[in-house]
Amino acid sequence: MESGTEVTCQYAGMEQTATYITERDGMAVIKLNSGYNIGVDPACLTVVAAPEMTETVGMTIEQNPSLPQLSIISTGGTIASRVDYRTGAVTSQFTADDIMRAIPGLADIARFRSEVLASILSENMTPAIWQTLATSICNEIKNGAEGVIVTHGTDTLAYSAAAVSFMLDTPAPVIFVGSQRSADRPSSDNVMNGLASAAAATSDLGEVAVVMHASTNDDTCAIHRGTRVRKMHTSRRDAFQSLGTAPIGSVAYPSLDVTLSKDAVRRRPDTEPVLSPKLEEKVGLSTFYPGMHPDLIHAFEGYRGLVVSGTGLGHTSAPVIEALRSLTDAGTVVAMTSQCLNGRVCDRVYDTGRDLLAAGVLEGDEMLPEVAYVKLMWVLGQTNDTEEAARLMTTPLRGEFGRCL
Repeated sequence: MESGTEVTCQYAGMEQTATYITERDGMAVIKLNSGYNIGVDPACLTVVAAPEMTETVGMTIEQNPSLPQLSIISTGGTIASRVDYRTGAVTSQFTADDIMRAIPGLADIARFRSEVLASILSENMTPAIWQTLATSICNEIKNGAEGVIVTHGTDTLAYSAAAVSFMLDTPAPVIFVGSQRSADRPSSDNVMNGLASAAAATSDLGEVAVVMHASTNDDTCAIHRGTRVRKMHTSRRDAFQSLGTAPIGSVAYPSLDVTLSKDAVRRRPDTEPVLSPKLEEKVGLSTFYPGMHPDLIHAFEGYRGLVVSGTGLGHTSAPVIEALRSLTDAGTVVAMTSQCLNGRVCDRVYDTGRDLLAAGVLEGDEMLPEVAYVKLMWVLGQTNDTEEAARLMTTPLRGEFGRCL
């Protein structure tokens, strides 16, 4: 039997429709409509239809020259993936033709060119790749792209969006998009997210944003500012949420109508992108917890920067305060954020907060801990002066404080 053949079989007392993958150890490996692979007796399979997908593999997609020019930069992830029926694996697609085959309807929105920047699990993302990514996006815009889509694994997508937000002052939409569920699952969000990202990339937006499902329904994608978004669930399709502020827009589905809020930065068609990609990698991020030993803070001695995720208004224990004081005395820039995620750090209310200020710790305002982390990397990449670094960290630059730009 050929891989990709649609079959039926009796399983768990019910008739199941599935896709034949291969035969192994005398058992037929099939993929159920739920997305799970199981092994069954080959004799129980009934052929329903021969595979159809082989006809389009490698086929060039005709692009309409009258449509806007977009660029797709791939870093990995499952947003543009398809099933390899020889193995049952989900494989990522990288070329423009691959992605347009994987997400039908893209060719009706724009013309596409593509670049494979990386093919990694998103937990393997690095500051060096962020720098290369920001540079590639800048070059694409300078070379005529009216918008850029970055496909990315979801686990560290928000870090990357924030990093690019600081490194690149963009006059055109830069849209980060991912998929919570792979293309072989009936509940996959890759097609809707992909189409919505293309619609957002051709809109009047002029900043870095993340486009993902707004709810568990297939009716709207939210447009989140790149410095105010966080992955809030391991697997839900609406895992990405704007914190401390509303999304800056939405994309209706299936109409793909884009609505932008009054706070969204608008496109500046006659402006060149400004790239400032230098990052300081000796920056740390630490979460305070009750009983935390000061030695964990002393481990950051020699670092140029440290972001602390404190409790409540931005607090730590007294022993940790003294450890932080030793860092600031040695020239390390230390910024305080809150584990609460919503609300502003204010170290002037309680004695603990005032002690932190006296120890030279900066208030991180409403910045999310991971956003403060990448901002501090960027700030220390721009200046060696600790006073200037402190000024930049306490100044809103890309909407990271949750207030209007």
